[in-house]
Amino acid sequence: MSNMSRPPQRPIKRLLVANRGEIATRILCSARELGIETHAIYVSGDASHAARADHVIALASPSTFMDIDSLIDIVKKHKIDAVHPGYGFLSESDVFAKRMWEEANAVVLGPGWGVLASTGDKLKARALAAECNVPVSPALHHPTNNAEEVLNFASKTGYPIMVKAIDGGGGRGIRLILDEASLPAAVKRAVEESPSKQVFAEKAAVDGFRHVEVQIIGDGKGGVTHLWERECSIQRRYQKIVELAPSVVTDRKLIGRVIGDALKMARHISYFSLGTFEFLVNPTTKEYYFLEINPRLQVEHTITESIASTDIVKAQLLLSQGADVSNCGLPRSARNPEVPPPTHSIQLRITAENVQSNWSLSIGKITSFQFPTGNGVRVDTHLINGHAAVVSADFDSLIAKLIITASSWEDVVRKSQRALADTTITGVKTNLDVLRAIVAHPDFLAGQCDTQWLETNQRELLATGLQITEQTTNRLSALGLETTGSSSGPSLTNVNTMFRKGDAWSLTLDTPNKKPGSGHKPLPHHIEITRVLRNEFPISISADVLFTSPASGSSARPQTTPYTITLTSTSSSAAAATSHHRHGNPADPSHVCIPFPGKLVEVLVDEGDVVKEGDVICVVQQMKMELEVRSPRSGRIGWVMEVEDGDEVAEGMLAVVVEGEREAKL
Repeated sequence: MSNMSRPPQRPIKRLLVANRGEIATRILCSARELGIETHAIYVSGDASHAARADHVIALASPSTFMDIDSLIDIVKKHKIDAVHPGYGFLSESDVFAKRMWEEANAVVLGPGWGVLASTGDKLKARALAAECNVPVSPALHHPTNNAEEVLNFASKTGYPIMVKAIDGGGGRGIRLILDEASLPAAVKRAVEESPSKQVFAEKAAVDGFRHVEVQIIGDGKGGVTHLWERECSIQRRYQKIVELAPSVVTDRKLIGRVIGDALKMARHISYFSLGTFEFLVNPTTKEYYFLEINPRLQVEHTITESIASTDIVKAQLLLSQGADVSNCGLPRSARNPEVPPPTHSIQLRITAENVQSNWSLSIGKITSFQFPTGNGVRVDTHLINGHAAVVSADFDSLIAKLIITASSWEDVVRKSQRALADTTITGVKTNLDVLRAIVAHPDFLAGQCDTQWLETNQRELLATGLQITEQTTNRLSALGLETTGSSSGPSLTNVNTMFRKGDAWSLTLDTPNKKPGSGHKPLPHHIEITRVLRNEFPISISADVLFTSPASGSSARPQTTPYTITLTSTSSSAAAATSHHRHGNPADPSHVCIPFPGKLVEVLVDEGDVVKEGDVICVVQQMKMELEVRSPRSGRIGWVMEVEDGDEVAEGMLAVVVEGEREAKL
């Protein structure tokens, strides 16, 4: 067994989907269509995806999704013989794949631990590209966590450079460094976000480059094929937001060479299962460089399915059971890399983010939603009508994916505009504003968006998006249809139920396992508010109350006692743990506020320190990304929040008070 690099192909009887949200829902659908018995795992408050499974298994906490020992125990207990990891979580862990096979005799869907170990590591993947004579950019060829080594590399190659975690994905552990001054902090943040705490550096290819990736499918027996390419150039902080297939780069000979190189690399290692080979392509200079391999199912696999008229999750399940590329459900027509498919498809990721507030995570409860319908419109989501869904800091912010397909690029852009206008989500802020602005922009229609386009045009897009959303809202309001558009309704961190002096309730407590017909009826207690001390409900509330107990006997009188009651939420909402902290005043120039909820990584200043405008005050982690909070002015630190590293912080919380230079002298 030690010489194996992946499990043998064999029938699947019982499949565990070791993921959540829309991707768990997506995988469960394909498995059910193949007649496979399905198992889903979930945590309290995040269970909607599990409704599609034959069997559901509750987890103790969100961290269990990353706990290999616990997942192995679940597989053994339920006699599961295959696990689909989806994307994220443990999907690129060679240790997970190998241990699951050796300890639980269960197959983890994917290329196997051998390929995961060699391609999930970005440096090893670059070495494979070089071995296959595929272009790569100049790089530091060994992993490091030392900023001095990166500085030495930069001094030889020149700026800009890119620092990347050697493992992981989702845009984490990546920093573009433009000069020497920003290098130490950027390297530190990238190292902290890397699962292995190791990074490497490469010469940055940014100006005019497009992000083009090739969908590869292999059967491990020498059969390797492609399903054309996707373009993912519209991204922010290396996280993809809008993806399209095929690429809008018009030079098909250039794209053909990229697809050919991806096939060459995949054949060299006899690739098995699904894989995405990513490149940076400059359509003007005709340069292109290999970037990395994602040896798993991608978030944006949907648009490949649309242009190829196939189900690649089903193909992946069939390959694991012994099929080859000729009989796993792929289209039988020839696919010439230089000839694009006859259809175009766009994926729009809808996320719970407040784009007007630095794209911060919007924590709260989704109370209602409406998604578009019509020809060429597909919606992938875990949301279920009539069941509220909670967005918390525990998981990714992805709510749904709109996949729009049409016979021409112009048609698919127009259809995307219509579909987004027909989409509403209430209860949390979303990125619908900016999605609407992107697909309405002339550059998008002209196919002129490179990897820097979104961040370069962000201010214009945010303003345009608000205008488009307002027009949609006004049109629906004129029809008497209520909508809050995209950046909808208050999140839980802003909800506030009115409580007043004199509010009173009758309170009864009863045991749930009382025998029927026992005749016992609990006596009511009474509670009345005499003074509201603090009201941040449902996160917390503190009030003086009068609590009246019922009389215990025929001659006894009810007993009234004054109390101070404090209720504090223990849910996963970041604000639940932070409501007692001081909130900043945006109108006060001395206040530096936390712009988004998350976990505090570190505070870099103390009272009395002198800071310059732009200095980093603290670092907050959100969705595994470490984000810096900077001072908007120069001065002296007069006050610092008392929060421990690792504690939750809320949006709007006061981080520090920076006294201006004049105030400091006084």
